[in-house]
Amino acid sequence: MSIPPLLSRLRLPIIGSPMFIISGPELVIAQCKAGIVGSFPALNARPESLLDEWLHRITEELAAHDRAHPEHPAAPFAVNQIVHRSNDRLERDLAACAKWKVPITITSLGAREDLNRAVHAWGGITLHDVIDDRYARKAIEKGADGLIAVAAGAGGHAGKLSPFALVQEIRAWFDGPLALSGAIATGSAVLAAQAMGADFAYIGSAFIATAEANADARYKQGIVDGAAADIVYTDLFTGVHGNYLRGSIVAAGLDPDDLPRGDYRTMDFGSAAGSEGGAKAKAWRDIWGSGQGIGAVDRVEPVAERVERIARDYAAARARIGA
Repeated sequence: MSIPPLLSRLRLPIIGSPMFIISGPELVIAQCKAGIVGSFPALNARPESLLDEWLHRITEELAAHDRAHPEHPAAPFAVNQIVHRSNDRLERDLAACAKWKVPITITSLGAREDLNRAVHAWGGITLHDVIDDRYARKAIEKGADGLIAVAAGAGGHAGKLSPFALVQEIRAWFDGPLALSGAIATGSAVLAAQAMGADFAYIGSAFIATAEANADARYKQGIVDGAAADIVYTDLFTGVHGNYLRGSIVAAGLDPDDLPRGDYRTMDFGSAAGSEGGAKAKAWRDIWGSGQGIGAVDRVEPVAERVERIARDYAAARARIGA
């Protein structure tokens, strides 16, 4: 398998997934300094002029870290771009990324040849997230360098396929960079992803319960207190199937075991408990996304400590199998 040089210097084969609202400069910088790829959605920078400031800050802080710690350089960072036509910021956000030569671009909801060419022109690479083999083939045909296989159990807009089936089908024809997403929160699970054929684990939910994450304290505690049984898979809140924390659905005044059918965004439920200003709860802000792997998260802690614990577990898992 061919791994781009900038992804070969990671402390652990982990890419921190970009999480709407939650991922900002603090989380990204902490992840990169800890030796894993940190990422954030470009749309988290609001107003959009803030994106240039974030990229400046991340680039400068990581460069300063590398000067101070040449023996432990920071991992590269990534910016997630929503390629769907509804994103009217895309071209301007790409221009900001070109200015700062963002190392990795993660694309979602569409694959575009012109975007991949633009990223390659400034020296970056592109990874495209997919939920099945058909979309994976389209992404590579349009010039993506690598893939992120979003399997069942992943937080947010998750796929429905078993990670075994999804990785197996992609690896039958693709030997480039492949990350796997879906209920990964431990070093053992990272090693299992590699054993299946993935190069990297794509981890999101475990980093919600960290000091640097831009998440409500109740959200972080919900991750700590939760387990796989507390995850609800539904398309009610955005029109696309995703995984959400049961407690946040209850707080919105809904029954997770008897959710209404239709488009939640057009329904009238009255005021939702716990939502800002008494307004109806909104996906991601009040209805909290989470993957099924959170049973392994037992505390809120700094990113550096979480990565260290994953690293110890990864080393122990490798030792158990004699790797």
